[in-house]
Amino acid sequence: MDALLLVEQGLNGLQLGVMLFLMAAGLTLVFGIMDLINLAHGTFYMVGAYLTAALVPVLDSFPLALAAAVLLTALLGLVVEAVALRTLYRRDHLDQVLATFGLILFFNELVKIVFGPVPIFLNPPAALAGTVDLFGLKYPAFRLAILAVGLAVAVFLWLLIARTRVGMLIRAGATNREMVMALGVDVRLLFGLVFALGCGLAGLAGAMAGPVLAVQVGMGEQILILTFVVIVIGGIGSIRGALAGALLVGMVDTLGRALLPAAFRLVMDAANASAAGAALASMAIYVLMAVVLAIKPKGLFPAH
Repeated sequence: MDALLLVEQGLNGLQLGVMLFLMAAGLTLVFGIMDLINLAHGTFYMVGAYLTAALVPVLDSFPLALAAAVLLTALLGLVVEAVALRTLYRRDHLDQVLATFGLILFFNELVKIVFGPVPIFLNPPAALAGTVDLFGLKYPAFRLAILAVGLAVAVFLWLLIARTRVGMLIRAGATNREMVMALGVDVRLLFGLVFALGCGLAGLAGAMAGPVLAVQVGMGEQILILTFVVIVIGGIGSIRGALAGALLVGMVDTLGRALLPAAFRLVMDAANASAAGAALASMAIYVLMAVVLAIKPKGLFPAH
């Protein structure tokens, strides 16, 4: 493998890490503050992708469609939180898992009825459809845009959490919910806004993933497992941990799939090397999670 291909795979790993961070940031806010296990978080990723694909022809502008899709996904999250999830905060985690799993089934069928079962292919905006020359490497401009958006969101969340009163309440709520309620804070409103923010971030991830992956029913479940791995590695309730965990998982998963088959070809034939490399690469992130938990049982940067 030459240096340019290695750099390309490294950038692909960063891009996957940024996508996972957008998902994990929202989910870690919801789980860390509201103590709600939301298996339906990937559903909002799917909804964001479908809404973007549906709005691009209507608005004739990818950025406008993306912004509208993120806003609508956040509003949908606000409604779902008020209608279906608010009563679950005091229930067992098993009840939360069952209820949010039901939401997955409901929204998958609803999307299938509205948009049909056939995957939708979403083109990137014309300005980002080409490639950028990075010292001889022709890299897709849209993937670089995903990196830029993800880093911008990371800075925004850091400012929100560390520098604003809302962020102070969010941190206080994650540490001691009862104390925040005793101070007269409208916890119901705070929870609703946090949940909507998490859904908006998932919708943004789905909208950015649309031109890279096929927009299809069930796409949220595929990324949800990786998102939970990110949260476990980074530490529950920690945005900094979500960023670190997402970048680690993205790099390990991408570089593992690229490098392990080539490494096995040094000692075995091509067919067996590809099979063994692919099998081990699919396990690499779980090995990483086991190693991290063995060293730091609460993750790299736990909130508590």
